[in-house]
Amino acid sequence: MRIRRLRVQNLRRYRELDIDLAPGLTIVRGPNEAGKSTIQRAIELALTRRVTSAAGDLDSLRSWDALDGAQTVVAIEFDQDEDGEIRTGTLEKTFAGSKGTVDLQYDGQSITDPALADQVLAELTGVPTEGFFRSTGSVRHMEVAGLARDEAALRDRLQASISGADRGTSFARKKLDKALHDLTTRGDKNPGRLKIAEQALAQAAASVEHGDLALAQLERDRDSLSGARERRGEAESSLVERRGLLEKARQAERLAAERDAAKERYDRFRRAVEVSDEIATLATAHPSPNALPVLRQVVERLRVSDTRLRELRAMLSGEVDVQFEVAPESPWQLVSRFSIPLVIIGVLVTLAAVAGSASRVLDLGPIPLIVGLVVAGVGLVLAIVAIVMRRGSRMDTQLRDVEIDRRLRGRSDLEEEQLMLEADVKRQLESLGLDDLPAAEAMLTAETEHVATIDRLSAQLDGLVGKEPPVALPGMRDAAALEIEQKTSALEALGPVAKEPRARERLEVEVKGQETALESARDDEANARARVEANPVDAEQVAAQAERLAAWREQMATLERRQRVYALTLQSIDDAERATMKTVTRYLEKHMVGDLATVTDGRYRRVQVDDRTLDIEVMAPEKGDWVKVSSLSQGTLDLVYLTARLGLVRLVTGDRRPPLLMDDPFVSLDDARAMRALGLLKAIAADFQVIYMTTSDRYDSAADAVVELPGPTAKDDAASAATTGSST
Repeated sequence: MRIRRLRVQNLRRYRELDIDLAPGLTIVRGPNEAGKSTIQRAIELALTRRVTSAAGDLDSLRSWDALDGAQTVVAIEFDQDEDGEIRTGTLEKTFAGSKGTVDLQYDGQSITDPALADQVLAELTGVPTEGFFRSTGSVRHMEVAGLARDEAALRDRLQASISGADRGTSFARKKLDKALHDLTTRGDKNPGRLKIAEQALAQAAASVEHGDLALAQLERDRDSLSGARERRGEAESSLVERRGLLEKARQAERLAAERDAAKERYDRFRRAVEVSDEIATLATAHPSPNALPVLRQVVERLRVSDTRLRELRAMLSGEVDVQFEVAPESPWQLVSRFSIPLVIIGVLVTLAAVAGSASRVLDLGPIPLIVGLVVAGVGLVLAIVAIVMRRGSRMDTQLRDVEIDRRLRGRSDLEEEQLMLEADVKRQLESLGLDDLPAAEAMLTAETEHVATIDRLSAQLDGLVGKEPPVALPGMRDAAALEIEQKTSALEALGPVAKEPRARERLEVEVKGQETALESARDDEANARARVEANPVDAEQVAAQAERLAAWREQMATLERRQRVYALTLQSIDDAERATMKTVTRYLEKHMVGDLATVTDGRYRRVQVDDRTLDIEVMAPEKGDWVKVSSLSQGTLDLVYLTARLGLVRLVTGDRRPPLLMDDPFVSLDDARAMRALGLLKAIAADFQVIYMTTSDRYDSAADAVVELPGPTAKDDAASAATTGSST
């Protein structure tokens, strides 16, 4: 198949795209984001993807600026070589999920059924699936080495290329693997049919063995059932008698507890009545007519006043001692007498030295000048010290004068304060009706102890009866006494069991023992009955079990034969695939040698491919040994896998010629190797249409046609304006 024209609507960056392609080598060139990968993706979708596919990647195909409801459309016009005759056709696919449509016009037929259209396209191109196409004929950027994308389809196509028919060995292998798994799996949750048959066979054999024993056991179980029934009747009678006595013992224990509780209440209420009466008596006999808080406040004030009076009397007990002394001459005066003459002498000496030096009449050198400056400096320092000392002496004089004045004025104030405090103490004692502070202290102590006694008795009363009113306490006491008499009469009516100590514990042990004996008798009876009921075995049942055992043995033999057949068939498929892959690898080695020698300029001339994994090794001339291609540089690795892909395309597509899509696989190659690789593609273009996407113009000279794509021009003007505004 050779595509002559490609039309795209609403696919990635293209709202509309219509390009013509050459039947040989077409170079699609453009900068990054020009849409080269979009063209490759459009051809892949047209040739391999069903229009009704609901895959998630189709949701991202629509153009960003597509209108609401717009659908992705891919259309191609192509030529097909059929037995030397060129036939034309058109294909248009609209991808819309379950509503997608297809229109394939070829050989006078119009096909709109999606499944049939994909089947016809697979026959025309030799490409069964999208994954297979991307593993062989459609090379994306940096994906040259991705040969194992659809390994199952690749193996089936390799088998078909040799045998002449698509046998679908991978599908057959999957079915055989599943059938063997269903037969032989040994898991507990999902056992295989063989395990199920083995388990059923073992169960059937055990049933037949147990059937013979069941008849003999049945008679023994019936005798055990009769004896268990007799023991159960005796245990039930004894248990009823013991439970009656236990109920009386429990009632007696309950009545005794209630009587003890009534006695405890009686004692509390009796004591509460006594405490209440005592509180009432104390409430009428307070030592002080004043309340305790008032009395405490007055006494506290008297204490403070008495303490202050003692202090005042002590302070006024002597005279004020004021001394008038003539202070001696201050040291600063002595220092100042020496400082001023020294400053004057130093200045005169300095001036004389400067004048003599200036007139040159008496030039004695710098010594007089230095001596004069030193003397003047010493005098200046002494003057500063005298000023500081004078300031301190004046401050001491002022403080002494202030202290003398304060002493003269303080005595009259203290005498006035003493008279006021004495008058206040007298008023406070008169309000209490007492003579002095010790009497007030004694009254405070007595009142405090009296109130404390009342509080203690009140707390005791609250602890006994809580907030019950005192007038109700005698009635509660009498009610508790009456309840004691009633409980005592009820206990006497229960008889001897009420007087026996620990009767309830003894009877509970006896009842528990009788219950255990009864339960054991019931268990024995139930077990005997269960054995009898579970043993309805006769000769007919044993015979039926023997027949089932024989049937399971026959089914087991059938399943084992089926397992052997499946395993043998799978082994045959493996042998056939190994033979196929061996043929394939030899074919690849044969065709890769020439292509690889061409693109590497003779550096690598020998290739070997692993029959099982398709891993490729080359002969390294420096090492003289085989090396894996994964150890080569990325550019060389791309070349090796490119030649492998070309060989696989030739092999697996047979007489079909799908277009080869290349998204710049030579980007890591130097110019020399890139041109040699392009020359190889140019030679292949005689059989296959090659569409090569690139950003470089170095391949234009070898192309049959060049399609140049413009790059994107839209810019984020809003962001630019915002940046400009913020900088302003």
